[in-house]
Amino acid sequence: MMLRGSCLCGQVHFKVNGALSSPTACHCIQCRKQSGHYFASANVNKSDLELTGAEHLSWYHASEKVRRGFCSKCGSWMFWEPIHRDWTSISLGVFDGATSVKLEQHIFVANKGDYYEIADGLPQKAQ
Repeated sequence: MMLRGSCLCGQVHFKVNGALSSPTACHCIQCRKQSGHYFASANVNKSDLELTGAEHLSWYHASEKVRRGFCSKCGSWMFWEPIHRDWTSISLGVFDGATSVKLEQHIFVANKGDYYEIADGLPQKAQ
């Protein structure tokens, strides 16, 4: 199954030509500040990710090991990528249509906001 997605303004499009990992919801401070809530994403091998409009994609280096990709036109946060790994994490919110994946777990819940509860019964990791 080929999955497709794009940013809000449509300047950046992608195709995934491989399988997605089981997705996680990250509640760390960086993900909350970047997304405005928490970040739900799934990983894909870089070789299975095809980008169109990559010239509109900007990368914020959140640390020496990780960068975060967003559309420079509309600001849609699309990717989280460890620099020295062969995979990219894609925001579940930027896919067009169904992904056929379900959240597997919550991570960094020790840093979650105090304004919501996690009550879906999925495993929760403090860090």
